[in-house]
Amino acid sequence: MKSLSYAISMAAEKHKVYIAMIFIQFVYAGMALFSKAAVSKGMNPFVFVVYRQAFAFLALAPFAFFFESSKEVPLSYTLLIKIFFISLFGITLSLNLYYVAINYTSATFAAATTTAIPAITFVMAVLLRMESISIKHWHGVAKVLGSVTSLSGAVVYALIKGPPLKFMNWFPENLDHQIHPKSSSRGEWIKGSLIMLSANTAWSLWLILQGPIVKEYPAKLRLTALQCFFSCMQSAFWTIAIERRPSAWKIGWDIHLLAVVYCGVIVTGITYWLQVWAIQKKGPVFTAMFAPLALIITAIFSAILWKEAIYWGSIGGGVLLVAGLYSVLWGKKKEDQKSKKNEQKQENKEEVLIV
Repeated sequence: MKSLSYAISMAAEKHKVYIAMIFIQFVYAGMALFSKAAVSKGMNPFVFVVYRQAFAFLALAPFAFFFESSKEVPLSYTLLIKIFFISLFGITLSLNLYYVAINYTSATFAAATTTAIPAITFVMAVLLRMESISIKHWHGVAKVLGSVTSLSGAVVYALIKGPPLKFMNWFPENLDHQIHPKSSSRGEWIKGSLIMLSANTAWSLWLILQGPIVKEYPAKLRLTALQCFFSCMQSAFWTIAIERRPSAWKIGWDIHLLAVVYCGVIVTGITYWLQVWAIQKKGPVFTAMFAPLALIITAIFSAILWKEAIYWGSIGGGVLLVAGLYSVLWGKKKEDQKSKKNEQKQENKEEVLIV
């Protein structure tokens, strides 16, 4: 029995980054479900962002103070300004643009387009020379093909309907309204798509910039708390400029409060910190490649809880998403193994020279 528990603990330790990323996607799926429930009940989405960031800061601040008080990490004005702008162009901009885009498109389209984040992150990381790419090796080809496959899966999931699954044929008219809203003109749909692309690009930029900023400020809890604080303040200014009704800020003991607490404490607080940790361990592309799982999990829970129909087009898109995810992860793993071997060879050469 002891040997079994030891084996399980060793396996968990070895794959803890993967476990953390899968947990994050389940949390994001919960965020989509709670956010949908709260906004559909009349809560202003911009007010929602402000409250969730406020709860995140309040939840993280005590832990950052107690657990990282012994860390002597200097916080200069230059570094503080960097964190401010990373919060602005990453968290604040992406969240608020996301909710603006939903008004012009649909929830299904929005959820599907977030799976383009891995491809956008990969391209940006390559352009910024934070990720290497070589089509001369199989791992390089796998990363490129995986990104393209994942992006294709997102397009298929969003745009191709197909026949519904017979055993889950509930309210099939719902998806028609979600994918092609009657109230949205073609111009508004294109506008919303461009805004959503901007939101995803901002989030990809946030993922990429976490790596360098963590090296400058390794106190991850404090870093996450600071970003939540800045994002809360920035979102508050944004919301005050857009929403002038004081009644929009009222919140009671209902689904609104539950959704805000969940998204603030669990999603923005704990999950952001976990993502920063995962980025430090494996890099931004590895972290972003798990994003398609949240869409699949959300679709499954939506079908179970709200009896939304699942179509063969969605299944096909989901298969492509998973295939692309696996391809990039495989390429990333092989690349890391090759990099470690090269480092070991270099160390052996240096030891021989010293002797």
